[in-house]
Amino acid sequence: MEEILEILERNSKTTADEIAVMLGLPSEEVEAAIKQYEADNVIVGYSTLINWDKTQKEKVTALIEVKVTPQRGLGFDKIADRIYKYPEVTACYLMSGGFDLTVIIEGRTMKEVALFVSEKLAPIESVLSTSTHFVLKKFKDKGTIFEEKSVDRREQIFL
Repeated sequence: MEEILEILERNSKTTADEIAVMLGLPSEEVEAAIKQYEADNVIVGYSTLINWDKTQKEKVTALIEVKVTPQRGLGFDKIADRIYKYPEVTACYLMSGGFDLTVIIEGRTMKEVALFVSEKLAPIESVLSTSTHFVLKKFKDKGTIFEEKSVDRREQIFL
């Protein structure tokens, strides 16, 4: 039944009836599976992907690499819990490599993001260092290409 999850991950607007047709299953079975996935917290939410560059709303996205000191007996969970509760934080991941956490935040301006880092994130006792990277342009996000290039398929004529 993971096929249901894959379909919903690609397009959360796909109805249970449409999924049933795609998979050759009864619609009631698909609806029951989706409800069970929601109850089991396998499906944790539905979201819409918006190209904010096509709107009037100003929005800045930043990826912040964070090095932290893990808490004894709690590892990285306690510090991550503290960080992801800020409303500016849209995602928080434990990473392998040269830093521990990746924190993705959104703000109205670069200054707002910088203030978040300097006033809220960096002063946290377990935070050793941060490195902020601003997203300048999104080409693809969550498997969706933001702007398809139109290809001129007209035939050239030389005189």
